[in-house]
Amino acid sequence: MTTKLVVVGQGYVGLPLAVAAAEHGYQVVGYDTDESRVKKLAVGDSFVGDVTSRRLGAVIDRGTYRASIDTEDLDAFDIAVITVPTPLHEGVPDLSFIEAAGKALAARLRPGATVILESTSYPGTTEEVLAPILRDGSGLEPGADFHLGYSPERIDPGNPEWTFETTPKVVSGIDAASLERVRAFYADIVHEVVLAKAPRVAELAKVMENTFRHVNIALVNELATHAEGIGVDVWDALEVAATKPFGFMRFTPGPGVGGHCLPVDPLYLSWKVERASSKRFRLVELADELNNAMPEYVVRKLTRGLDRRHQTVTGARILMLGLAYKPGTGDIRESPALPIARLLIEAGATVRFADPHVTEEPGIPGLTQVKPDPEEVSRAHAVLIVTDHDEFDYEAIAASARYIFDCRHRLPLSKDIESL
Repeated sequence: MTTKLVVVGQGYVGLPLAVAAAEHGYQVVGYDTDESRVKKLAVGDSFVGDVTSRRLGAVIDRGTYRASIDTEDLDAFDIAVITVPTPLHEGVPDLSFIEAAGKALAARLRPGATVILESTSYPGTTEEVLAPILRDGSGLEPGADFHLGYSPERIDPGNPEWTFETTPKVVSGIDAASLERVRAFYADIVHEVVLAKAPRVAELAKVMENTFRHVNIALVNELATHAEGIGVDVWDALEVAATKPFGFMRFTPGPGVGGHCLPVDPLYLSWKVERASSKRFRLVELADELNNAMPEYVVRKLTRGLDRRHQTVTGARILMLGLAYKPGTGDIRESPALPIARLLIEAGATVRFADPHVTEEPGIPGLTQVKPDPEEVSRAHAVLIVTDHDEFDYEAIAASARYIFDCRHRLPLSKDIESL
């Protein structure tokens, strides 16, 4: 018997899951409320770099995947996975997307079915928020009548080694039977499954992973802002420190953090800690402050570099390389490139960007997308490397550029190439 799987949310997390499951024989409905997104997916047009249009088209042709905006297509599901956004509004978690997904599934929940939450949130969300919605909307009791669990997403867009299938998958359930159902589902489609004792453990593990990265990136970013003042190249120091085979993990400075995870998820943990104990999670708050300050720091250093070349930022022509938040992806959510572009435009610069992965409009008036050809590079008063995609020809860019400010240390430093 074919198992019907509903994946609620067809973004950077939901689509890779849905397609992987469809490839493994599940009958998958990829549900999303974005009509334009669903129309594209329905004809095999993927906007997610980790899922090619060819791969998406193959499961559509096979009849194991279809995208839908119609809630009636959620009927009679055996397994449902919620992969919707969990944004912050003024520092407060917004769980409205989870709540809406829960209500839609509750109306179609049958005894014996399984519901899994993947969206990142604070510890307690599965049992305190989602479970009551499913219970009230269906009249069924979690655990007794249907299975419920949490499995944090670990998607790293653009990572060819650690894909959805090869990254160990943490799973949890509200009881032993739920845990087994959740484990069995993911064991079908990923290489390794890791059992967590309870949903709260898995929820905390997820935000802990992202908080670890957030804090350590903040550390090296702050070091980068101080190293010049003490006469040390922070990149040289990092190279030396990274030779230690134990007790050190290398993180590198950059123009800030982006994507959904780092700018958002640690603050979910901070909010939960303060709500539960009336105490502030000061390390997370400081890391957020330091990382959020990096775009302004980049603009200040770039402005000083232009001044040394007798060019004011007002009236300068700036070419930004990369608009996505990380290499190998077109995802611009929370990308530090966006505030950098805004600050430069507000200062009176003419800003253009090149990014081979970005297809959506950034929504910044005056920001134009171009190709990084020799003519475009040579016309710029400064080339600003924000996201170091491998597709850029760095040697050619260095040969044509007048001045490069390299936020990623992709090029060797020289009199015309500076870094953080």
